[in-house]
Amino acid sequence: MDGMVRIPLTGPERRRGEQLGSLLRQARGERPMAEVAIAAGISAETLRKIETGRIPTPAFFTVSALAKALGISLDALAATCAEHATPARPPGRLAG
Repeated sequence: MDGMVRIPLTGPERRRGEQLGSLLRQARGERPMAEVAIAAGISAETLRKIETGRIPTPAFFTVSALAKALGISLDALAATCAEHATPARPPGRLAG
């Protein structure tokens, strides 16, 4: 382990990760996972984890590189994911 402590993800965060993975998988279609991963500059294992939701919050650079490799716009990807997002806590309200 690298000593980093990860904060557990909420249900909505996990669902967004699964949705992102599903969208990327659909966009990849029949293209081999390794081909898309190489084009995006990531490992096939990382792409597999993103597509399956095991990495539900990939870095922006990674998502951007995958979108470019797959020929999809970040705007379209964000819009589709936002459609499935759970509304955030109303502004001005503090937890606690």
